[in-house]
Amino acid sequence: MTELEKMINGDLYDPTDEELKKLRLNAHHICAEYNKLFEDSDEIVRYELLEELLPNADEDIFIQGPFYCDYGFNIYVGKNFYANFNLTILDVCPVKIGENVMFGPNVSIMTPVHPMEFKLRNQIKEYAKPIIIGDNCWLAANVTVIGGVKIGSGCVIGAGSVVTRDIPNNYFAAGNPCKLIREIKN
Repeated sequence: MTELEKMINGDLYDPTDEELKKLRLNAHHICAEYNKLFEDSDEIVRYELLEELLPNADEDIFIQGPFYCDYGFNIYVGKNFYANFNLTILDVCPVKIGENVMFGPNVSIMTPVHPMEFKLRNQIKEYAKPIIIGDNCWLAANVTVIGGVKIGSGCVIGAGSVVTRDIPNNYFAAGNPCKLIREIKN
């Protein structure tokens, strides 16, 4: 099994693998190009760069720069997605974002997990856990979502929250660590 396959499967892998370095560097170059462009005058070029970087994203998305990701191809985004300034998605394994989702500024989606055992960390080994964000969610400013979390549809995550556990459908949750505050009645 290649290091790329191990990475996507959530197995321990070596992030210094040459193929992975090349894929990350390519994504970082595209992000840098995207982040240099203005949305009003370079709309077509921005769209083309996003299409190259995020081949598994719907066409109807808007990401305000700056935007950073590790690979891009592990990010799946539904239609009518909006992200404000400074979105970071470390997509070592799949990140699935539903339809009609909004992110405030400085949202961080973090799939990588480093081993608790220092011997494995010292060997530069890591693994990742996927993240799923359902339809019709709003993640407010400065939210961080940790690998392995599923946020149900219809949720609102309060500003500054660190989401370390699953959030059921239709809940307002907030805090560090993020906790359920109240159900949202639709």
